[in-house]
Amino acid sequence: MNVLLVPGLGNSGPDHWMSHWEKALRAHRAEFDDWDDPVPESWIARLDVEIAAAGRDVILVAHSLGCATIAHWALTHRGPVRAAVLVAPPDVDSDVHVPAVVKRFAPMPTMPLPFPAIVVASTDDPYADIGRAEVFAKNWGADFRSVGPKGHINAASNLGSWPEGRAILNRFVAGLG
Repeated sequence: MNVLLVPGLGNSGPDHWMSHWEKALRAHRAEFDDWDDPVPESWIARLDVEIAAAGRDVILVAHSLGCATIAHWALTHRGPVRAAVLVAPPDVDSDVHVPAVVKRFAPMPTMPLPFPAIVVASTDDPYADIGRAEVFAKNWGADFRSVGPKGHINAASNLGSWPEGRAILNRFVAGLG
């Protein structure tokens, strides 16, 4: 499986499931210019470079602001993307849920993605209500999966290598044919 990991704000530390997956899947992790002070245009341009370098049939696996970055990228770019797993997309349009630096990615794109996708969300994510995550999935033409109360599905959620997430990824990719 050719996986490109697309972390969100602050990157993903050693206890984040993305770091576990990076090793286990021999995945590549996208690198952005400034993890704590993101500039949308810079992140989108860098994602385009990362996708082009990833080769054919890349599966994007994003967390948080990485999801918004992919949605923005898909508005104006095309690449060898086979599918995307979008975990815990933040509500970048919300004045209540996200910090100001994340709001730079507003408005959240509402156009269907040009590749198959699944949105994975938690019922108690502080950065997006579950209903809003479901709206993102519908707008993007993506499947939707609630994983129950798992916070922001990050290192603070104590998921380790997050086997449930790996199972979701494997089932989704197997369903692509």
